[in-house]
Amino acid sequence: MAQIYDNIEVKFTEGLRGIISSIGVKRVDFCVGYFNLRGWNLVVDQIDNLPGDNVYENDEKRFRTCRLLIGMHRPPEELIRQLYSGEEYHPDSNDVQDAKLKIAEDFRRQLLLGLPTNADQATLRKLSRQLKEKKVCVKLYLREPLHAKLYLAYRPDDHFNPIPAILGSSNLTYSGLTKQGELNAEFADSDSAKKLSTWFEDRWNDRFCVDITDELIKVIDESWASDNEIPPYYIYLKTAYHLSEEARMGVKEFSLPPEFRKDLFDFQQTAVKIAARHLHNEKRGGAMIGDVVGLGKTITACAIAKLYENTYGSNTLIICPANLQEMWKKYRTKYDLKADIMSMAKPIDVANARYYKLIIVDESHNLRNSTGSRYQNIQSLIQKQNSSVLLLTATPYNMDFRDLSNQLKLFIEEDQDLGIRPEIYIKSLGGEREFLMRHNEVFIRSIKAFEQSPFVEDWNELMKLFLVRRTRTFIKDNYAKKDDSNGRRYLEFPDGSKSYFPDRIPKSIKFPTEPGDQYCRLYSDEMIDLMESLKLPRYGLIHYISEERTVDASKPEKLLIENLSRAGERMMGFCKSTFFKRMDSCGYSFLLTLYHHLLRNAVFMYALDNGLDLPIGDENSLPDDFIDDEDTNISIFGDNPDQYRANGSILAAKPIPTDLSVYECLAKEHYEVIKLKNNVSWLKPTYFKRTLKQQLRKDSDTIIKMIELCGVWNPNADRKVQSLYDLLNKTYAKEKVIVFTQYSDTAMYLYAQLKQMGMKQLYYVTGDSKNPTASVDRFSPKSNGQEIESADQYRVLIATDVLSEGQNLQDSHVIVNYDMPWAIIRLIQRAGRVDRIGQESKEIYCYSFFPADGIEDIIRLRSRLNKRINENANVVGSDEVFFEGNEKNLMNLYNEQSGILDQEEGDSDVDLSSQAYQIWQKAIKSNSKLKEIIPSLSDMIYATKAASPDRPDGVITFCRTYNDFDILSWYDRAGNLVSQSQKKILTAMECGPKEPGLNQMPDHFDLVKKSVDDIADDVPSAMGVLGNRFSTRFRLVQLLQNFYDQQTNLFFDVDYKQQVKLAIDDIYNYQLIETTKTVIGRMLNKGDSQEEIVEAVLDFRKKGVLCRKQDSDYKDKSPKILCSMGLIKQ
Repeated sequence: MAQIYDNIEVKFTEGLRGIISSIGVKRVDFCVGYFNLRGWNLVVDQIDNLPGDNVYENDEKRFRTCRLLIGMHRPPEELIRQLYSGEEYHPDSNDVQDAKLKIAEDFRRQLLLGLPTNADQATLRKLSRQLKEKKVCVKLYLREPLHAKLYLAYRPDDHFNPIPAILGSSNLTYSGLTKQGELNAEFADSDSAKKLSTWFEDRWNDRFCVDITDELIKVIDESWASDNEIPPYYIYLKTAYHLSEEARMGVKEFSLPPEFRKDLFDFQQTAVKIAARHLHNEKRGGAMIGDVVGLGKTITACAIAKLYENTYGSNTLIICPANLQEMWKKYRTKYDLKADIMSMAKPIDVANARYYKLIIVDESHNLRNSTGSRYQNIQSLIQKQNSSVLLLTATPYNMDFRDLSNQLKLFIEEDQDLGIRPEIYIKSLGGEREFLMRHNEVFIRSIKAFEQSPFVEDWNELMKLFLVRRTRTFIKDNYAKKDDSNGRRYLEFPDGSKSYFPDRIPKSIKFPTEPGDQYCRLYSDEMIDLMESLKLPRYGLIHYISEERTVDASKPEKLLIENLSRAGERMMGFCKSTFFKRMDSCGYSFLLTLYHHLLRNAVFMYALDNGLDLPIGDENSLPDDFIDDEDTNISIFGDNPDQYRANGSILAAKPIPTDLSVYECLAKEHYEVIKLKNNVSWLKPTYFKRTLKQQLRKDSDTIIKMIELCGVWNPNADRKVQSLYDLLNKTYAKEKVIVFTQYSDTAMYLYAQLKQMGMKQLYYVTGDSKNPTASVDRFSPKSNGQEIESADQYRVLIATDVLSEGQNLQDSHVIVNYDMPWAIIRLIQRAGRVDRIGQESKEIYCYSFFPADGIEDIIRLRSRLNKRINENANVVGSDEVFFEGNEKNLMNLYNEQSGILDQEEGDSDVDLSSQAYQIWQKAIKSNSKLKEIIPSLSDMIYATKAASPDRPDGVITFCRTYNDFDILSWYDRAGNLVSQSQKKILTAMECGPKEPGLNQMPDHFDLVKKSVDDIADDVPSAMGVLGNRFSTRFRLVQLLQNFYDQQTNLFFDVDYKQQVKLAIDDIYNYQLIETTKTVIGRMLNKGDSQEEIVEAVLDFRKKGVLCRKQDSDYKDKSPKILCSMGLIKQ
């Protein structure tokens, strides 16, 4: 009687192993529909133990141990159609080869499913050996689909039962052999077994049966299971290859406009093509070039504009700061661009604007504030015209990633599907469901979702879609050549001319001071005591609001009062830090700040005394001059500052009033001026407590004491200015020098003083200058392509950081930083103004001013003030909370430490795509064969190399999620996460072609599994997550449910009720589209009727704009393992 194997009562594996291992068996034949390579582990050892035997195949004698016939793996469709076309068809060699390639690819994909394990690796290596030794031979049956499952064992010396056979439903797969319910029967009678053997032989010898043994050997030996060692260098390059995908595709896809091929360096040409790739992607609509200062973003943008012009025949709009319009006009003329140029400050008539296919926003970091009027004006133009947008900035973000997202939102909708998610943030919360619980109205693949993430890894992944950013060091290391004659590195233009990289040399100027002089009075404990005691009530008005008196305030007034809380102690801290910064610049600027603060206090006291409304505006929520570059002219010279410059006189020599009545007399006039400007809001004086005026007066008395302590500023006794004069007229009497200061008042003060001291060919540029470009041309004509007579040029240019954007100043190689240089980054940025392409000097000198004695006292005073500010503002942070830089930088500059200015500007990170692309380019340039080798490597492969002493051992796993999000994870041997920073991990993986491979760690695959498990989504959908009871989704579902629960009637029939039910299901299971949510939210807040809201919801659903349903399209969300690398400490 036949033995039954059903995987329920008796496992089929037992039966199969039984017939293979039975006494006298020499060889076996298997015929299956499907074959799983990993499933071979259940019989691999039994096959190894068989001795093998001779068999005749088409009258030819062959020695076989195991023959495996596969019948259901399908060849190419065209071949199938030919086979079943009704006509006799004989596959030729090409058809057979196509079938083999298709099957090999199927098995290759099979090995990439699931996770690698040590056991599977051992099985596959044994199978590869068995195939190579001809112990196992595999054929593919092509005549027709063959779904038979037959297992035959041959024991020729057994004359009673020479061919034990099992026939049934189990494939040679893990599930077929062990798990799923099957029906298999073992036959013992020789007659039946002989017929089954004949049936097998007929098909094995069929002309439409092809041998795929060699193909399977190749599949295994090229997979992660191969016992051929993969060099660690290959894993490193495979990682770089995949991370550089956007860059590689851009370089391949786009060609440079002919007129730019001779003007652009290789790195600029690459930037053009990568940015064009980003711009060309319709799902993105924009790109950002964030190269650091001096690398030619402007000319790169011009090339992109010309590329668009040639491709689409359309015009470009260039939006830039007002001071850069003239510069852009020169580029427009030079390259014959069809472009309009507009100032950021000038409102655009969106309704009547001409159409622009491309809009370039230069210095886009100026548009960080998404609530500002100029931001919204530019955004509305972009949205209306659906233009591609190119952002240019050397500082993509300042202190907050929202600076970056706000720039991107110029062309990205808040809920636009970006195709990627903030994976690191989602993981930190515990998974997708936790994200949706916390941010229930945020679409998980939107920029709004990224705005929730504090993790730089998420932002790096986001910016791979948009950003091209390279640093000076990156260009120097990857694109520059070395001049063997002098050891210097240089860039080479297409015409062969060279642009060398200069060295940056820090220099300090130590001006003398004496006890009791005006500088010592500034930097005194008494001055800091007074500064610390200030309460600055105008920056903390919320503390002086009377709640009782505001009960009857209007809605706009209540909103205004509520917004006052955004200032508070923190803004007071910024104001005090501004006092100190102005003091660091020069005593003159400091006194002007005190003067204006007194005057503004007097305006408030005047309003309170006369029962007038108080002006509430931006200057009351942010401290005076608290902007990125404090270049605001707050001089007391009136509307025409040039009046005081004509004869070289300086008002600073006159005493600033210390009688409060003087300011009270001016208050009325200034109050009327504020009213005429119409750029502030107003609050009634009755809303404030009496203590407001009391504190304003108390602060004013303190400021007067500060003015008295400083005394009348005497420019003739200003030894700092004298030291500057000596530097300009003795050390660099014939050199061009640019003097930088943070404040326009200081710039004008220096101009007036140096002019009075007899200097010529001198000028200044501030934010108030009408045409900074014209001044730059006269200072640096050669680098700007101008021909200006020597006598008409400026030798010394005094400037605020208004020249930090886009100007060429490289005719000079000497920079002077007049203010105390606390922030090294500001000096590095300024050095970049002259350290630009075309700088001919070998060295750039960067001077900083210090008092010859007492630098330690200044450090102590600033630290003391900052500590008190932090205590008052209840802010936990370092010295940078209210002050830039630190004392270590200051002392390094004081001591002229070499190399301190070689750091990179701002956010020093090169964009990951460019970094990976350059790794790839270097590799294939060194060995062109790698161009073919690396892309052909299988996924899931691995290698092991030595870990550097300062890094933990463990395993790095590179995965790609179902929505093409690249994740690199590094776990140590204990299973702890070391990092998911792609740049940090790429650095840890770095190695060369000679890096030796080490033996695999026993737990390598376990740590790979750990990485994959941690990446996998906890919950695949947003089902049931409505958020809190105040959310739009919660309120809407509740409203719809109440409507649905009512009885049907003439106007609410069964069909209508069903539509409401479907809408409820959609809203419950999916997220609302952002624009729809906004409209419905407004309707709910306005109190629209239930019927109106239901009708609107059904209309949205009918139009397909109610909810996002594409999430459900993703079925397999398992991450794909691209490769992994083990790190072992030796």
